[in-house]
Amino acid sequence: MTAEQILIVAIMGMTLGFFIWGRLRYDIVAALALFACAVGDLVPTDQVFAGFGHPAVITVAAVLILSAALRNSGVVDLIAARIRRFTTNQFLHIISLMLVVTVASAFMNNVGALALMLPVALVSAAEQQRSPAILLMPLAFGSILGGMTTMIGTPPNVIIASYRQSVSGAPFGMFDFSPVGLAVAIGGLIFVAVIGWRLIPRARRTANVPSQLFETDDYLTETRVPEDSGLIGKTVQEVEAFRDGNVEIVGRARGASGAIFLPQNHVIEAGDVIILRADTDALKKLIEEHDIDLVTESGGTAKLLTSETNTLVEALVPHKSWLVGREVAALSRRVGERGAVIALSRRGAPLRERLRRQRFQVGDILLLQMRQDLMADTLLDLELLPLAHRDINLASSHRIGLAGLIFGGALAAGIAGLVSLPVAFIGAIIAFTLTGILSVRELYDNVDWPVIVLLGAMIPVGQALENTGTTLLVAEALVEWTRGLPLAVVLGLILVVTMFLSDVINNAATAVVMAPIAVGVANALGASIDPFLMAVAVGASCAFLTPIGHQSNTLVMGPGGYQFTDYWRMGLPLEILIVAISVPLILIVWPA
Repeated sequence: MTAEQILIVAIMGMTLGFFIWGRLRYDIVAALALFACAVGDLVPTDQVFAGFGHPAVITVAAVLILSAALRNSGVVDLIAARIRRFTTNQFLHIISLMLVVTVASAFMNNVGALALMLPVALVSAAEQQRSPAILLMPLAFGSILGGMTTMIGTPPNVIIASYRQSVSGAPFGMFDFSPVGLAVAIGGLIFVAVIGWRLIPRARRTANVPSQLFETDDYLTETRVPEDSGLIGKTVQEVEAFRDGNVEIVGRARGASGAIFLPQNHVIEAGDVIILRADTDALKKLIEEHDIDLVTESGGTAKLLTSETNTLVEALVPHKSWLVGREVAALSRRVGERGAVIALSRRGAPLRERLRRQRFQVGDILLLQMRQDLMADTLLDLELLPLAHRDINLASSHRIGLAGLIFGGALAAGIAGLVSLPVAFIGAIIAFTLTGILSVRELYDNVDWPVIVLLGAMIPVGQALENTGTTLLVAEALVEWTRGLPLAVVLGLILVVTMFLSDVINNAATAVVMAPIAVGVANALGASIDPFLMAVAVGASCAFLTPIGHQSNTLVMGPGGYQFTDYWRMGLPLEILIVAISVPLILIVWPA
């Protein structure tokens, strides 16, 4: 290996390590990788920022904005309102929700499609007295499956289409992914709806069935015991027996931000700041019946007020939220008197520290007290997803028809070759803005900027892999290791390796890394590059084993009450099924 190859391998190894570690956000990791390549002279100076003008990056940004326009038009909401009659039967309940989100994900951002359907799933689960766990993982998997079916359904497909153009002169078309992607989606839907949901642990499938949405130990909050509180003189054990044991005392605050464990026989005293875990109902009753105060992030106290002007709302922190990585105090400063954080729930990690020490993470569930008249605007400002019934946006048929006409016209123009697809999408965005379906602010608010930075930075890094000959080196090693094996086995290996990477790092980064390796293997075997690129496209979208592999999986972890290990139970057989379906079908549709 040359010095350049050793350096790029070291950079890529560190980059993948940081992606898996997850302590730094993926766009920061990608920017660091690009910086290292620029300093190491692996990327020419005039090409360092070329990735941000790449057609794949423009297309992904445009699709994110178009997703907002389709959401605003009310198309998905209208369909969601029509599926209520199917929810009485459990199988129809699961399959109808999955079908809507799968079809929507084919033409809009799959995380956006999931965000639209998540409140619908939660409300319908409560109406039918079913655990949300039965519905939400299938819903997330459906959003991922739907993205495989078209070029714009998921960023990896956009990347693969653009990469094919760079190596062969022609990109994959809008529906070139459909023959394989549609078969995989249909097979996946049937598996999940009939068998897959049964693989979710029974403890999750039978929990949260009453009107409450979350388990009884979800919320972390702080309360101060005033002089006249009914808790004074009670032991920890007596308090925890409140409402059938649905309250747990985590500890007592000590100093500015610390906490100490309290034994069961500890007697509550006036002035104690008690850290509690409880569900919304038990928390509200405890505060009201025993006259205790909530502790704000500044250390002051507040009463829990629910009236015609104040309300409690549960909201989810998605990837794009302004709150991610910030402390509770940042939320308080931003919203002022419009609202306050009452409690926080986080899946997969026991919360033993004080609320004020927490930094918000993707998937956190917040219990907020808000002014009712300002609730919608405040949630929008914080980019939070409310986990409760919301008004269905039943737009007029004229508005829905206009949105369909604009979007369909852009697709037709791009497919017919009148203009390139990115240009067609930009034209559609302008039309949506001029017709009022999109506001000017939404042009920027709905772009997932970390994903754009990730792509813009990783594309030159991927090019450095090729320019240094490292991609060819890896491809030749793979060919040597698989010498004598059938082509289908080699293709399956590429698919499985891509799946594995996508389960632990961002799917767009996976596509950027694996696409040139797949092409190198194809060239070394003297085979067509198309089946190998299709294998990467399918594999990069198959993040079903962990909650961190795809944003959709992360978003349902809290509301569904899932644990980290729950995903592979349904995800592993699903990925095996996808390999069994896609490998032979790829070779039929795209012969080597």
